[in-house]
Amino acid sequence: MNTPAPAPTCGIMLVLLSLLALLPTTTAQKNDIDIYSLTVDSKVSSRFAHTVVTSRVVNRADTLQEVTFQMELPKKAFITNFSMIIDGVTYPGNIKDKAAAQEQYAKAVARGESAGLVKATGRKLEQFQVSVSVAPAAKVTFELVYEELLKRHLGVYELLLRVRPQQLVKHLQMDIHIFEPQGISFLETESTFLTNELASALTTSRNETKAHIQFKPTLSQQQKSPEQEDTVVDGNFIVRYDVNRTLSGGSIQIENGYFVHYFAPEGLPTIPKNVIFVIDKSGSMHGKKIQQTREALIKILDDLSPIDKFNLVSFSGVATQWMPSLMPASGENVEKARSYASDIQARGATNIDSAMLMAVQLLDEANRKEQLPAGSVSLIILLTDGDPTVGETNPKKIQKNVQDAIGGQYNLFCLGFGFDVSYAFLEKLALDNGGLARRIYEDSDSAVQLQDFYQEVANPLLTAVAFKYPSNAVEEVTQDNFHLLFKGSEMVVAGKLRDQSPDVLSAKVSGQLLMQNITFQTEAGVAEQEKEFRSPKYIFHGFMERLWAYLTIQQLLEQIVSASDAEKQALEARALGLSLNYSFVTPLTSMVVTKPEGQEESQVAEKPVEDEDRHMTIAAGHGVFRSQSIGNRRFRKKGTSADALFTTRGGFRGQVGLRALAGPMTLLKRRAGVDFSKAGVAGFFPKLGAPGPLHHHHHYSPVLYDVTSDLRLSSFPMPVLESPARSGPHGRFHDVDSGIKEITTTAPPLAPIQAPPVILPLPGQSVDHLCVDIKHSQGPMNLLSDPDQGVEVTGQYEMEKAQFSWIEVTFKNLQLQVHASPEHVVVIRNRRSSVYKWKETLFSVMPGLKMTMDKAGLLLLSSPGRVTIGLLFWDGPGQGLRLLLRDTDRFSSHVSGTLGQFYQDVLWVPRAAADDCKRTLRVQGRDHSATRKLKLDYQEEAPGTEISCWSVEL
Repeated sequence: MNTPAPAPTCGIMLVLLSLLALLPTTTAQKNDIDIYSLTVDSKVSSRFAHTVVTSRVVNRADTLQEVTFQMELPKKAFITNFSMIIDGVTYPGNIKDKAAAQEQYAKAVARGESAGLVKATGRKLEQFQVSVSVAPAAKVTFELVYEELLKRHLGVYELLLRVRPQQLVKHLQMDIHIFEPQGISFLETESTFLTNELASALTTSRNETKAHIQFKPTLSQQQKSPEQEDTVVDGNFIVRYDVNRTLSGGSIQIENGYFVHYFAPEGLPTIPKNVIFVIDKSGSMHGKKIQQTREALIKILDDLSPIDKFNLVSFSGVATQWMPSLMPASGENVEKARSYASDIQARGATNIDSAMLMAVQLLDEANRKEQLPAGSVSLIILLTDGDPTVGETNPKKIQKNVQDAIGGQYNLFCLGFGFDVSYAFLEKLALDNGGLARRIYEDSDSAVQLQDFYQEVANPLLTAVAFKYPSNAVEEVTQDNFHLLFKGSEMVVAGKLRDQSPDVLSAKVSGQLLMQNITFQTEAGVAEQEKEFRSPKYIFHGFMERLWAYLTIQQLLEQIVSASDAEKQALEARALGLSLNYSFVTPLTSMVVTKPEGQEESQVAEKPVEDEDRHMTIAAGHGVFRSQSIGNRRFRKKGTSADALFTTRGGFRGQVGLRALAGPMTLLKRRAGVDFSKAGVAGFFPKLGAPGPLHHHHHYSPVLYDVTSDLRLSSFPMPVLESPARSGPHGRFHDVDSGIKEITTTAPPLAPIQAPPVILPLPGQSVDHLCVDIKHSQGPMNLLSDPDQGVEVTGQYEMEKAQFSWIEVTFKNLQLQVHASPEHVVVIRNRRSSVYKWKETLFSVMPGLKMTMDKAGLLLLSSPGRVTIGLLFWDGPGQGLRLLLRDTDRFSSHVSGTLGQFYQDVLWVPRAAADDCKRTLRVQGRDHSATRKLKLDYQEEAPGTEISCWSVEL
């Protein structure tokens, strides 16, 4: 493509003005408490994760200091050990029956101390914290051990590690070893603190069955900048993976006299489902909740299969049904249901009992009339945000009414929206009826949480699944009968081999698929399996017995919820015995942390339960490791500096700077080394024509933006240059190289320069840009599509707001979608959604794609040999979603779309006139008028930089 010559100024002269400010600096004091080593070692053996966190600190002060060890761990994990080694003496944590530890707990509370060392800190995490006083020059080693069985969720296992040292650490290392005898099918890592600069500190190696991920940054890599001693290592590190599997009876693995059987066959068809959505529309759902519920429900309806049947029940004080019976999920019916869902309004009381019985009655009537497909699965999904207020309000009576009505025929899933609902009530309601309960957190992604849950139950594969083993081979087997198997999940059964068990352990797995009984068979050689797990050094030996104990306890705790009072005592006694025997901190046990003599009495760590967080706002946890001196002195390394008045791009920063500019200001010639007489003042007033005698000028009052709040501030009068010898009325002047005079005017302000909807790098060169203004748009737009690259970008442009309401990038070969809205970014892969907020650091490496986001909120999607696509929520002038393209020379000749068209068959038409600011751009035989204009480059951090580009309207 032929490109025009470098652009002339087109009557507007831009002169960059650089103001240098001397900022006061202070020397940050060195931490008195120095974490000189921090290691995280996680060994995942056949889905069972054993994680050891070790922190070594020294008190470099000459006074007694208090040191706080703080670590966040997954909610599903059980702490198994904690110890402190102070000057060679070990102070262990002892796990006891909660009742036995209650006296120490009560004493700590009476002293006004926060006795519970473990508390919930978010959706997936709990925080463990303990403090101890350390003498001058003394060293302390903290060690925390916790374990969990990784659960398969929508096709992946996820290991979440939280690392927040809050200071630079000389020896910082994280090692993750994964061993999966079935073979690792895919592996990806994601971090909220990794950057491109830190990427070299992360190494990943893997073969068919093993993987090793190591993160080992140097001190300089940990620094935010050479001038700062704050660390960038602050956030989550996530590993996701899956294993190879076939259409078979699953995988039996044996180690140290125990076995585990994993079952998730591939290739099974989906069973038709009958689903009734029971939606709370009471007054407490008003506002964002009901809006997000409508949004999620509409998308869920779109995901229904044509073989499904469905209905909607909405309730406040009274329950109403959308249709008198279940309807086939045809395109026409789904569209009608979408319209109904979009009109649901929140008002009134909460009658859960009436709504649930109406849903059951709809299914009962369809069964009686034989309207349900043979072999189909019937589900009820309840969403509510509060406790019942009218009708039957006794929770136990509602639970009994619903259980009696369902009679074991249907599966009930309960979603609790927020923290004003009794989660214990919903959990029992669901478990009594073959389902499960889930908390939906109030946040910008609540709609995505609802959709994500639906995807878990959207594809039933088997019903009435039963595992059978030879009675002479195994004992103490965990749950071996299950209601439903869903696509993307996994059933796990564990047990103990009998002393005289056969050399080969066989198993049968039976279930129902579309009214047909189906049976899978599998077997495993005991000696062969034992040998496979005995030799590797990178696994935690003896793990399978602990896996069995962990799974047994979790299932017992679940059974306790729905058990009768008579059954509970026996279940609790068995769960308590296992917890004590295997040193697990569970809801039935407590850990008593001992301390050196002379310090405060022992502290008690207890496992939080879900409903303890009711009526509380869950805040993000503090750092992983925190140190402070007695007397509330803080020792975190920290540099200080005053906010600069101007950013390096000439934008304004900080409230103080803006207030200083809010009134008239005076500029002096050659002040601070800047010769205004020769440099000019950028953007303060236009320069028309060639240099020479000037005539009447308007004095503009440019509009400033507060970058931190995006609020337009009032205009302020600007200085005008005037010759003392030849000044005239109305601010007229003839000689630019002259003095400066302050003049206040009331002329209308100059419209601020905006960022265009799209900036495209012109093909064949990297200097010039094409700024695309969208003037005509109806419905979703195909922005670009390249079948050879396997990428498609669509978007919805709102003409009234002059911005994109959403942009979606689809990588067809990877079965991955990235959906960006002003609120957040949603990445959907294999029906699994991950939500990321703008300006939260992200570094994700998955097969075929690298995804990064920096603190400015620039999300880049890149892979070798492909075009790099960027998404950004621009908060400068003309804010909104923006699209970026890099490496556009990699587009194929088949690229198309509203923007893609500019990357093939494009040429500049020869000039018809001597106007350097207007050209004609011919794109695939169609002419577009291009005009030189000043725009803000949103590819730079807000407030952006002014660029001169060729502007085209579409």
